[in-house]
Amino acid sequence: MWQTKPYFVVVISVFFLLASCANCYSSAQNYSKNPSYNFVLILTDDQDIMLNGLMPMTKTLQHLANEGATFANAFTTSPVCCPSRSSLLTGKYAHNHKTQNNSISGGCYGQFWQQTIEPSALPAMLLNAGYETFFAGKYLNEYFSDTIPPGWSQWFGLHGNSRYYNFTVNENGKTASYSNQYFTDYLHHKSIEFLSRMNNERPFYAMISPPAPHAPFTPAKRHDKLFPNVKAMRTPNFNISSKKHWLLTMQPSTLPPEFLEKLDSIQRKRWQTLMAVDELLDSVVTVLQERQLLDNTYIFFTSDNGFHLGQFSQAYDKRQPYETDIRVPLLVRGPKIHPKTVLESPVALIDIVPTILQLADLEIPSLLDGQPLPLWKEPKGILERQILIEYWGEGNLETYNSQCPWQAEDRLQLCTTDAACHCQDAWNNTYNCVRHLGPDLNFVYCEFQDNQNFVEAYDISNDLYEMDNIGYEMLPSVRAKYSLALQNLTACIGSTCHTIY
Repeated sequence: MWQTKPYFVVVISVFFLLASCANCYSSAQNYSKNPSYNFVLILTDDQDIMLNGLMPMTKTLQHLANEGATFANAFTTSPVCCPSRSSLLTGKYAHNHKTQNNSISGGCYGQFWQQTIEPSALPAMLLNAGYETFFAGKYLNEYFSDTIPPGWSQWFGLHGNSRYYNFTVNENGKTASYSNQYFTDYLHHKSIEFLSRMNNERPFYAMISPPAPHAPFTPAKRHDKLFPNVKAMRTPNFNISSKKHWLLTMQPSTLPPEFLEKLDSIQRKRWQTLMAVDELLDSVVTVLQERQLLDNTYIFFTSDNGFHLGQFSQAYDKRQPYETDIRVPLLVRGPKIHPKTVLESPVALIDIVPTILQLADLEIPSLLDGQPLPLWKEPKGILERQILIEYWGEGNLETYNSQCPWQAEDRLQLCTTDAACHCQDAWNNTYNCVRHLGPDLNFVYCEFQDNQNFVEAYDISNDLYEMDNIGYEMLPSVRAKYSLALQNLTACIGSTCHTIY
């Protein structure tokens, strides 16, 4: 058994959700396509899986993990919001949809996205095929518009980044602002209102994108006393100095003791924010059941990226190529998916678009980089796959914090005094990784495009917490193979992204 699986399975086993999987898989030949299937996608923001981010969501686990499939090895292909969300909407790697970071200059809701990519994204394809489409929540970080993106019948898109109160929404072309309403509850109301009108006459696709558990980690008042004893996980790589790339070795080498209590508070608040999402999911399942739509609807639950909380002395953020940041929860419930199914084959968020198109009996465009999720594969062993993880660092003269002992010319970002000025990102924190999984293989290899051309590699099967960088100890032939794989993957399009190099 791999060492990655217990970390994930413990979340579900707490609720007695796992059973023997010998008979949990339905055969591929039992699957028949049906264009009338409905789809609901719930996308959280910065929800980890490695730090027990699913554990508080008992209703979600009951409705989805207990009644459907859990993907134990699911990854984002870019561990930051806007590139990841763009990939999830398109089924493409970031180097193909050109959204490289959370800024307009980095392609987030930029001209190329609006003119070239967005008109052919998943919602447009489904709307053209006759689907009713609905969106509510955070779209892309730089979306501040009275324009409804193409492909949406109903649109309730948040202006900007995740918020819990004091938010502005484009409501079907009209701007509305709210101060006292809790944003997840707003999405809850809009989503149930939409689903309550649905019937079996026209299929629908609903995407619901709540802010939780993204910063500022603000729970609804009814939840702000929950989990009083929860603390940030003291993993073996928690608050230690590391032999990693230059950003992680910046001084101070460890976070100050007084800051650790703040990390504990953040962990509690993150869990608290997820309670409103758990309630939302529960209502979605309930209304689908009441409308007699549940048995004909696929429900996907995932996050745009993971999260770290003190690992390698990084305070709280994502953006790094480590398991905390790149692993995401992925639960799927729907027709012909057996309850309590656990699938270990590696998958990525770019796989959701081709999966939905396949289930909708629509043609999968040849330029999609993802591939359909193996929902009906029989347990003949894990499928081998190489998944590209790509990230372009952010940081400019304007992200300089004068309270920290760095220079504006360093172009650092997310440097805060409460985290002892241990910065989270920089203009050249840019890397590409190949996440390689298969039978008896669980490996990651990364190359940084910085002044050091730093290399990192980890045998995850023996080093779950990525403590021992073996990038400079690998056989030259193996390192050359992975370097070539990165060259090919960072230029891949469509089916060439499926090749094992």
